[in-house]
Amino acid sequence: QLQASGGGLVQAGDSLRLSCIASFRNFRSSSSAWFRQAPGKEREFVARVNWGGFDPSYSDSVKGRFTISRDNAKNTMYLQMNSLRPDDTAIYYCAAQYIGGGAYKYWGQGTLVTVSS
Repeated sequence: QLQASGGGLVQAGDSLRLSCIASFRNFRSSSSAWFRQAPGKEREFVARVNWGGFDPSYSDSVKGRFTISRDNAKNTMYLQMNSLRPDDTAIYYCAAQYIGGGAYKYWGQGTLVTVSS
């Protein structure tokens, strides 16, 4: 239902854009988000945006460096990551359709981002 792509190996200070294509029916009316899971750590929230692409929110660790967006005409959401740091290394997951309690109905398979120092 969600297919993430765009991960890779980059150097500290580089930029990367992740994409996530949705194939479920109500994507255009669903909120969407990105999470990440670093090696040996629990999955954490990165960013979210509402169905219209408005009112984005970010974790403190990425605020000012990452930008979440979406193109409903393409059923796609994005995460633009700038000024990447080694501690951004993680598997990044896209999610959609918030169902309460911090949970989302749809999840992508994850894409690995590795930032070398």
